[in-house]
Amino acid sequence: MPLHLTVGHLLRQLQDLDPSLPIRLAINPDFPFAHYVGTEVVVRDGKAFIAEDGQEDYLPTTVSYALVWA
Repeated sequence: MPLHLTVGHLLRQLQDLDPSLPIRLAINPDFPFAHYVGTEVVVRDGKAFIAEDGQEDYLPTTVSYALVWA
């Protein structure tokens, strides 16, 4: 995986997933929570920005293990 995620790399990872599958951000391995992903994409200074849109709940333990956070 590249050090800095690109639009192309993200698209390749998502292309075979069910388009109706919700997406969450896994935040902070020391205090893991799942956060909603904002719906707007803003492009500035040669980068695409997607805002976090609030906290959903604790990150499932299985996800922490898959991310090698636990």
